Amino acid sequence: MRPKGRGELDSLYFNYPHFDPPEASLVQNNVAPVVIVGAGPVGMTTALSLAKQGVSSILLERKTTFNDGSRAICISRSSFQTFERLGAIAPFLKKALPWTRGRSFYRGRQILEFEMPDSGDEKYRPMYNLQQQYIEQFLYHAVAECPLVDVRWQSEVTALQDHPTSVEVMVKDPLRSYRLWADYVIAADGARSAVRSMRGLRLNGDNHAGRYVIADVQMPHDYPTIRRALFDPASRPGGTVLIHRQADDIWRIDYQLRDDEDAETAMEEANIRSNVRAVLADIGYDGDWELEWWSVYSANTLALDDYRDGRVFFAGDSAHIVPIFGVRGLNNGIADGENIGWKLAMVINGKAGPGLLDSYSPERRGATLDVFEQASKSTRFMTPPTTGFGLMRDAALSLALSQEWAGQLANPRQMTPYRYDCAPWTQVDGKTDRLAPGNVLPDCRIGNGFLSDQLAAEFTLVHCAMPRLAALSNLRQIAVPEIQGVAAQSCLVRPDGYILGRWTTPDPAVIRKTLAKALDLAGKEETPR
Repeated sequence: MRPKGRGELDSLYFNYPHFDPPEASLVQNNVAPVVIVGAGPVGMTTALSLAKQGVSSILLERKTTFNDGSRAICISRSSFQTFERLGAIAPFLKKALPWTRGRSFYRGRQILEFEMPDSGDEKYRPMYNLQQQYIEQFLYHAVAECPLVDVRWQSEVTALQDHPTSVEVMVKDPLRSYRLWADYVIAADGARSAVRSMRGLRLNGDNHAGRYVIADVQMPHDYPTIRRALFDPASRPGGTVLIHRQADDIWRIDYQLRDDEDAETAMEEANIRSNVRAVLADIGYDGDWELEWWSVYSANTLALDDYRDGRVFFAGDSAHIVPIFGVRGLNNGIADGENIGWKLAMVINGKAGPGLLDSYSPERRGATLDVFEQASKSTRFMTPPTTGFGLMRDAALSLALSQEWAGQLANPRQMTPYRYDCAPWTQVDGKTDRLAPGNVLPDCRIGNGFLSDQLAAEFTLVHCAMPRLAALSNLRQIAVPEIQGVAAQSCLVRPDGYILGRWTTPDPAVIRKTLAKALDLAGKEETPR
């Protein structure tokens, strides 16, 4: 919602563009390898991931502009790495606010200050704050410049029909109704996914206790870009408040509603202003501020049982809904989009068999379940579901005033990439260090640049202090002295930066067999071309 007298898209800092429906000449193409439903961050990431491998797509969006209001704001290092691989990183670096630190307070006293892992070997910081409007705008710039992505605004999917080798997609826009045929469909159309409903699927899981109001305000506050959590502050006795700085002097304030507070009443502008004013007093700010936007939400852990339904795949909020604590929702969806994008592209291009697609749901649903486990811990601490949990939480917070170790209980457990250990798509070797198969390849400096700068669009073999293997001439090979202090290793790296396999004494035949098995190339022990 916006303050009285302002329009739905009348923002203090962002100019929303208006996108017309496609002209007749632009919808004559009615066949595509992939149709993507939903042009939010996940849908656009998927389209760029496909395009990187040379596969075209039609991207359908029913709205006339980007998502409005305060939605996802925290972008992880892993998502920045994805944006770089997809050629979209430049504007993010100019606008986003990096941060590495968080502070938690109990009744006005600091009980925790944490630092997220960071070093000179990392190209990007652990986390960046940026409003979702900018995230979508910057991804759209990359999409609009890509000849392999056909974006169609004001285009609503009204029905889907399965065929043996394709999916028929019925589309309606303000000018016409028409049909598309695609080899595959990706549903990235959000929490209220129309595609999910059309397929008769539902999200399963838990609804957590606790409701939060989001209020964005604009103010010239000079506090650094860190995550602040206020437990039992004077402004919200017994509740929790989160505060994040964003670009353009926008500050996001999330405050918990009491059980006896009516959400409709709490959403009235006068009450929003009163509560925001009290929170600002808690943090010692008494300057001018303007109210930008507000909404209310609750924490849920919900997911589909399978992210695939025949030739239809689900990504982002259409597949799962996670609590905001730990900033995992958007970043989990970005990983979905890149994962299904490169896999579909390799199958469509004939570089992989259809079995590769069977790895999408186990990998990405496994990541979601890991998010549920971590985020649920944070959710129970932020919003205790029972009186007993509340008593234990308050006791821990009280103890943290005098015992440093107790403050760690308030650590939000920020999002980190999930380790894929799903056989047969990863060569699991039983080890758990940072170079273990299934982990994201750690970055490191090479000369004036970084290892990540040199990874191939498909697969790369990274040698640590070892010579090239001439028998793998079709596979890009990179030699580095060491990675994270580990020498004498060879790692086979996927297009999304994950380690597929590693060897201390690499054998070309074994590497080819590992790759062929992962790509479902039965009887073909060769590298992708």
